[in-house]
Amino acid sequence: MDRTVDYELLCAQLSALTDGVPYEIANLSNSSALLWQTLPDINWVGFYQLDKDVLVLGPFQGKPACVAIPVGKGVCGTAVAEERTQMVPDVHHFPGHIACDSASRSEIVIPLHKGGRIWGVLDIDSPFLNRFSETDRAGLEKFAGILEGLLA
Repeated sequence: MDRTVDYELLCAQLSALTDGVPYEIANLSNSSALLWQTLPDINWVGFYQLDKDVLVLGPFQGKPACVAIPVGKGVCGTAVAEERTQMVPDVHHFPGHIACDSASRSEIVIPLHKGGRIWGVLDIDSPFLNRFSETDRAGLEKFAGILEGLLA
């Protein structure tokens, strides 16, 4: 499986797609669609927005998902609690993993910030073990940085 992604091109596409668009939901929706169409070997990509101490489902691509995830629970909640990217090679070995889709085997979750505070997360799942690499982490963190500039 060739999982090579040109993250510089992906970030340029995101910038072009969102240039001058003042609508947060539209930008998040198109961002998830862009990742869905570009990243190989994934089965879910989307956003959760923080509302007090719960992450609430936002725009996504994939099967229906968990609607609310408490901070500190699962991979998404841990990313918020620790304020850092979580890259999990095998979700079945992650303490407290929340299985929204039983087909998911690996996951990466990148916290998104607005005004210096956690806004929510970008969550990407794969049906393959060890899907995400350090290259993916760096590229997706750069992608997330562009998204942070679009949050209303």
